[in-house]
Amino acid sequence: MTCSINYAPQLRAQGLRMTPQRNAILHVLHHSGGHLSPTQVYKQARKEYPRLTEPTVYRTLEDLAEKKFLLAAHVGNGKIVYELAAKQHHHLICHKCGGTVQVEHAPLELLYRQLESSTGYKLDSGHVTFFGLCSDCQS
Repeated sequence: MTCSINYAPQLRAQGLRMTPQRNAILHVLHHSGGHLSPTQVYKQARKEYPRLTEPTVYRTLEDLAEKKFLLAAHVGNGKIVYELAAKQHHHLICHKCGGTVQVEHAPLELLYRQLESSTGYKLDSGHVTFFGLCSDCQS
C-alpha cells in the first residue's frame, strides 16, 4: 500500500491526515484504473485493512470528493462512482446496454463559462453525465 503514501502531502495540504482507512481507500482507487462504487471500494479496501467499515468508506469518499481529491460521478439510478481527481472529464452512458464513453472537458469549457455568466452561478461540479443510446443500441 505504499503507493498511496505518495498522497500524504496532498492530503496535508487539504488539512487531512493519512489514516490507515484513507491509505487503504486511496490504494484501491489508485490501482483501480477507473471508477468504483463505494461498495466496490469497501470490498477491495477491506482486504488491505480488515477493520474498515462500510460507513467509514462512504464518509471518507464523500470527504475526499468535497476536498476535490476525488471525482464523484453520478451514473444514473442514484448510483455514484469515485476515482482519483487526475483530470476533469465527463461521461456518455447508454440507457440500454450501460456502455460508457469518457469525454474530455475541453469541448464543454465554453458551455461551463456561458452557464456561469448567464446564471451568476459558480459551478463547482467538475463532472457531467449525458445519457442516450450508443450507436450499437440505436440499430
